Amino acid sequence: MNSRINKKISRGEQSRRLVAILLFLFFIPTVIYSQQLGTVVTFDQSVTIDEDGGVLSFPSFVTSDPLTDEIYIIDGKSRIVIYTPDFFPILTLDKKDGVDAPQSVAIDRKGNIFIIQSATEVNPRSRISVFSSCLKWERDIYPHGFAGAESFEPYRIAVDSNGNLYIAANYYPGVLQINTKGRLLGIMSPEKDGKKVQINNVTTDKEGRVYLVSEEESHIYVYDKNRSLLMKFGEKGGSTGKLSRPRGVGVDMKSGRMYVSDYMRHTITVYDKEGNYLFEFGGMGWSEGWFQHPSYLTIDDNGRILVADTFNQRVQVFNSW
Repeated sequence: MNSRINKKISRGEQSRRLVAILLFLFFIPTVIYSQQLGTVVTFDQSVTIDEDGGVLSFPSFVTSDPLTDEIYIIDGKSRIVIYTPDFFPILTLDKKDGVDAPQSVAIDRKGNIFIIQSATEVNPRSRISVFSSCLKWERDIYPHGFAGAESFEPYRIAVDSNGNLYIAANYYPGVLQINTKGRLLGIMSPEKDGKKVQINNVTTDKEGRVYLVSEEESHIYVYDKNRSLLMKFGEKGGSTGKLSRPRGVGVDMKSGRMYVSDYMRHTITVYDKEGNYLFEFGGMGWSEGWFQHPSYLTIDDNGRILVADTFNQRVQVFNSW
């Protein structure tokens, strides 16, 4: 045999190779591969710049427009920065436009924009502001017709194909389903041990399913288009495959996979369409592919995973196939 193949590697060379491998694994987590699952998640880019060339400040929310594929990011400066599908910043909605305390955004199939806004000195009651597809304020919605409506503080919003809205409040026991006039259509309230579960986020998909996130229970509840419970998934804990503080869920309509952002474990946990755990990626860090308290995520129509990496002051974009 060729003597070069049989040549023994010195202990020093072995040590150097081991160190190189460990450094690679530690510092370059941008590609996550599972041969068994046939899954690759690759880092694409980070979004850090606003319309004026400044930096994003602690982004807490991100979503995409189903009509235009434009990206909407809410950051700590109480504004919404809008980007083209290739992440070029084109417009900012702020106080001059009637946006002074945005928490979340949903866009219907007609291009109407629904923005949840917290109470301020000027507007002492939380509300849902409706903007036209031309980004002009039209009216405010105040949910009504249920006990506690006067003190209800909406936080997250989603819209279905019929134009109905789903509203989650800060740790409210359930999610409101309302029409665009604010009239209550129903309340979706999962229970555990006979007690209604507090919900902190809601998402819908193109097939009419509704996803409720409970940070308290570390569960995601999935309902069909008729609002019947299909399943729940997620297990509370601080180790691999478990959820500590889930904040957001996104659905890849092509694969059926569900991605959950875990605020305290600094990871994105991935499940199949039946709610079975597949894998996770991330961890606490500053480099590409690492997170510091990811507070929200969404999957756009191109299958890209957009993560609001709040304390790294960026939105990270990943591709998955």
